[in-house]
This record gives sequence, structure tokens and C-alpha cells, in this order.
Amino acid sequence: MALPRPLARRLRSARTWIALGVLAPFGMLVVSALMLLDLRRDAWDKSEQTSKNLLQVIERDIARNVELIDLSLQAVVDNIRAPETAEASPRARQLILFDRSATAKDLGVMLVIDADGDIAVDAQALPPRKGNYADREYFTVHKARRDVGLYIGRPLVSRLTGERMLPFSRRIDNADGSFAGVALATLKLSYFVRLFDRLGLGRDGAINLYLRDGTRVARHPSVEADIGANIAGTGNFDRFVREGSGTFVAPSVRDGVERHYAFTQVGDLPLILNVAVATDEVEAAWRGKAVVITAVVITLCGLTAFLSLMFGRELRRRAAMQAELARLSSTDALTGLANRRRFDEVFATAWDSSRRTGKPVSLILVDADHFKRFNDRYGHTVGDDVLKGLARCLSVSVHRPDDLVARVGGEEFAILLADTDAAGALRVADKVHGALTTLSVASAGIGAGAVTASIGVATGTGVPSGTAQALYDAADAALYAAKEGGRNQTRCAPADGGGGRSESLRLMRA
Repeated sequence: MALPRPLARRLRSARTWIALGVLAPFGMLVVSALMLLDLRRDAWDKSEQTSKNLLQVIERDIARNVELIDLSLQAVVDNIRAPETAEASPRARQLILFDRSATAKDLGVMLVIDADGDIAVDAQALPPRKGNYADREYFTVHKARRDVGLYIGRPLVSRLTGERMLPFSRRIDNADGSFAGVALATLKLSYFVRLFDRLGLGRDGAINLYLRDGTRVARHPSVEADIGANIAGTGNFDRFVREGSGTFVAPSVRDGVERHYAFTQVGDLPLILNVAVATDEVEAAWRGKAVVITAVVITLCGLTAFLSLMFGRELRRRAAMQAELARLSSTDALTGLANRRRFDEVFATAWDSSRRTGKPVSLILVDADHFKRFNDRYGHTVGDDVLKGLARCLSVSVHRPDDLVARVGGEEFAILLADTDAAGALRVADKVHGALTTLSVASAGIGAGAVTASIGVATGTGVPSGTAQALYDAADAALYAAKEGGRNQTRCAPADGGGGRSESLRLMRA
């Protein structure tokens, strides 16, 4: 299937291929940019999925351990009411209440605290260690309220071991519902440190566990001053509480580092867990690839564009050279006028146009009078100056862009006037004679008016049977008549010089 002509012409154009050569690299840059953006999204998607997976693993581990602790506390609360527990020996009572829970690796202390805050039963010691906990937050909370259930307190330092611990407690009631004390179990904060340290999150990555009131329970990397700090009221924490779970990007309230946060509530507990990865580290690997890819693509695109421009420059140089050659091939080297070849081409085109439109074409032939005398007396250099001056006189005598002045022989010139009748052609011939009266060659002492010319004019059309050659012959015959008649004059060929009936030539200027 052939391409449409306008498209085929464009595809053959050097300018089109140069433009494509320059624009193609920009297309490559756009495609590369889209690919890099896609890789960036993949990096973020991968980081987000990794954070969610870590969050799920940590949340399940914490929830499972808290559940085991709570089951142990519930067992203590249930068993301490049984009559056989009260009747048992201290050793048996200890076994009944705590069974094997006291051997858990990360468990701190397990105690039964009476209504006065004193230790009644100690899972790790018999007889129980001494201590009063009436001032502890969990004790006052349970004493004041019956509906608390499992209470998770703020991190504290154990009075029995000196370690950082997270307290879990449940209320113990008497048979009448009055306050009888508290069942307490603590979880060492070293459990969280060990759990979080197994997860690599990069240099600025962080894992945080908060109570719902904003108190930080644990953090990775572990910093002692961070434990127990409260961030309630900050934008990040308010979002944790409000949304329950999700992801977002924001600067940290602790150090100002922008991080990607994945967060969730731990089961149905008043604990909020988040995994935070620094955005710089999320994009670090992508950024390295992006720099390399961008550098390579820009280099290749720049090279392609440069070569295209150089190719275009060479094509333009060649086109200019060809245009110059074409101009030289159609220009007379001495006078700068159109040469015989150019004249024949334009004459043929003008005659064809006349044949189609029926409008007249006029041809003026000009021949320098006694030119051989100038050459013989002054030499060829002066003769060349005379011809150049004559060419200038002819050029200033016409003004329309389509009028053509040409040198068609040694000292013979032609003026081709499209869409011009005989009267118009005679006016131009008269201008030529007028211009020649001012022509002089000072270097040879040739004054104004010394150079004259004979002119022959013919007008015709391409219809009904005229030919361009017939018009030329008519103008040439008129020129010959002007010379025979004494030179320095214009003779006009009969009307319809393109092929009509010949009439006697008439003198237009003496």
C-alpha cells in the first residue's frame, strides 16, 4: 500500500529525519523516567509489604506472650478463691497458683498482693519476699475500679530485681465483691529488645511499642531515655490511635527523620506497635540504580542528539552547496544575471502558463551597439565593465519579482515579461534606453551616453498555435531590424509574435 503523497514527501525530507533524530532521545528520556518512577513505586511497595510482614510477626509474638501472661493471671484469680487453696500449705499454695508460669524465660515477677499492698504469695520465693506496692499505679487502679480486667501499666523498675519491666495485673475480689488484692505479673523489657534486635531495618529504621495513652514501652534501637516517654498529642500518635492500623509517611517527633510508618494495635490490647523505615533508606537502592540509568540514558541521548545535529548540519551544508551550485549553474558569472539555461527554463514555464491562461508574454532582446569596438580599443577588461554596466541598467528597468533579466549571449541580453502586453514591454524598453544614457566607465574614460543598445520586442500568447521559439525569433528579428535601422533604437515585432501573421516592423525609438 503506497503512502499518501504528503507523508511520503515528509519522510523523504532531511529535516524530518533530523527532527526525529533530535526528538527520539527526548522520547527515550520520557520512557526512562517512567521506568524509573515505576521502579521507585516497586521499591516503596516492597518496603511497605516488608514492614507489614514484620509488623504482623512482632504483633503476633507480643500478643501471644501477653495472652499467656493473662491466662496465668486469670488462673491465679480463679484458684485463689478455691477453699483448697486457702487450706493448702504455703508450698502447695504456690504450686496451685503459679504452676509452671514462673519458669517462663522473659517473665519478671509473679505476685499476689493483698488488699494492703503487701506481697501475699511470691512465685519465685518461699517464703515470699517482702515489699509493699500500695503506691503502684496498677494497685490504685484496681482498688478504685472493679471493671478494669487486664491492666497493662507503664514501664517500671522492679523493686525486687532492679530490672525494667512492664506490669500486667488483674483484680482479686472477696466473695462479697470487695477488693482483696491484685494478681501481678511483669514482663522484662529485655524481651522486646531481643525481639526487635532480630529485625534489620537500616540505620534510621525504628520499632516502637506504645501504650494507648502515648507512653513508649519499648523502642529499637534501644535508648534508655526513650522508655517511658510520652508522645500523646503529636500528629503521628494521634493518627495511630485514630486509624488503628495503616501506613503513612511523616517526620518523626523524636528526631525529625522522615519515615514510612506501618502501625497496628496489638490484638485487642491497649498497645500500639509501629515499624518505621527511613524514606532515604527505602529509596537508597533505587536511587543508586536511578543515578546509573539516568547517566547512561542522558549520555546516549546527548550523543544521539549531537550526532543528529551534526548530521543535520552536514545535510544543510550540502543542501546549501547544492543550492549554490544550482544558482551558479543558472547564473552568468560576469554579470550576475540569469544565464541562457535559466532563461530557457523560465521562458518555457511562462509560455506554458500563457497557453493555459491566454495572457500575453513579452520578450525584449537587447544587444550592445558596437561592442567589439570597446573590446578592441580598451581591452576585454573594459568590455567586461561595459557588459556589467549594461546588466545593471537592465535590472533597474524592471521591478516585478517575476520579471527575468538574463544574459543569453556575448553582448546579447533578454528581458522576459510574463502577463505583459506590447505597450508594457515598450515602456520597459524605453526605461532601458533611459538608463543607458547614464552609463559610463570612468576607468576607460567612457562617458555617459557613449554606450547604446539596440532592442527588439515581441509579444505573443500560447494560443492558438504559437510557440516559444516563434516568439524568440520574432524578437530577434525585431532586434536585427533595430540594428539595420541605425542602432540605439527599439523595434517591435508584429502583434501575436508567437506565431501569428508577420507584419512590417515599426520603429519605436531613434
